[in-house]
Amino acid sequence: MNLNDKPTTLVQTIGHTPMIPLDKFFHNSPVRVFAKVESYNPGHSMKDRVARHIIEEAEKDGRLKPGATIVETTSGNTGYSIAMLCALKGYRCILAVNSKCAAEKLQVLRAMGAEVHVCPANVPPTHPESYYSTGARLAKENPGSIYVNQYFNPKNSESYYLSAGPEIWEQTEGKITHFFACSGTGGTVSGIGRYLKEKNPNIEVIGVDAVGSILKKYKETGIIDPNELQPYRMEGVGKNMIPSATDFSVIDRFVKVNDYESALVARLLPQIEGLMCGYSSGSALSAVIKEVFKLPKNAVPVVLLPDHGERYMSKIFDDKWMESQQWLNDVTPEVKAQLNYLKAEYLVFRSVETIK
Repeated sequence: MNLNDKPTTLVQTIGHTPMIPLDKFFHNSPVRVFAKVESYNPGHSMKDRVARHIIEEAEKDGRLKPGATIVETTSGNTGYSIAMLCALKGYRCILAVNSKCAAEKLQVLRAMGAEVHVCPANVPPTHPESYYSTGARLAKENPGSIYVNQYFNPKNSESYYLSAGPEIWEQTEGKITHFFACSGTGGTVSGIGRYLKEKNPNIEVIGVDAVGSILKKYKETGIIDPNELQPYRMEGVGKNMIPSATDFSVIDRFVKVNDYESALVARLLPQIEGLMCGYSSGSALSAVIKEVFKLPKNAVPVVLLPDHGERYMSKIFDDKWMESQQWLNDVTPEVKAQLNYLKAEYLVFRSVETIK
């Protein structure tokens, strides 16, 4: 860079993340699998796109004044992206997070200067102590603040429609046939999915849901079934309510994945591809593993990897934490069955052996 040139700002580095073929990870696959790696954003996750878009739109229409307060409900990554931009732009940041949030996520939020309120994870959304209710309350307690409300904000999916969708189309030269993405708020899979289907309605958009979440059954039946709900450990995947940011009309179907296989696959990825990605990336890849042999021979699948693994060092990348879940030693019969499934179907057999 010439020092006389206009320097690149932090905001300008958001987006334009790389598309990387996972040729070693899927070396036995009948098709080549490509990953959109969102950890290359400055905030190390795809949520930088949402934070930038919503904040810049609020600045344009005059709702966000200098020195104002921004409030959000988050599982961690959106909070970091908002806190990062608040630090850059001089806004106060207040975040409500759930107790599933990894310790290092809380540390980086506070390091960015955010005020963090930790709320119980396994309570209904309408419970006064849920992070949804807490975020809404904090917004009311701070008059003049902006409540991002990513679960019900149409600008969430719009941010991906305007940025990541075009990037994926261009990076695959319009050849993409299948798109896999985790669904939490649903903004990612909905926004990118809508863009891709406008370009080619034959592209199949596949949402990834957690065992313990209601999204898959709701898509298939239109029913919110409380019997589907159970505690799970994944962050940023699945929901116990239906976010309006999710456009189910552009999602062709959902694939369910569980905590164990998501953690195992996330741990294997850096050993094989050198990519350190997070828990939800393991979830997305688990869905691809289940589906890849069903794809046509000319398929061009793309999977979105949402964030960096550094935010899960105290969880899935910590052997002691994995052992506490009985996922490494003294595994339960259920986990043994899952391990046998992975040994039979998994595409990188040598790495599975490392957990023996």
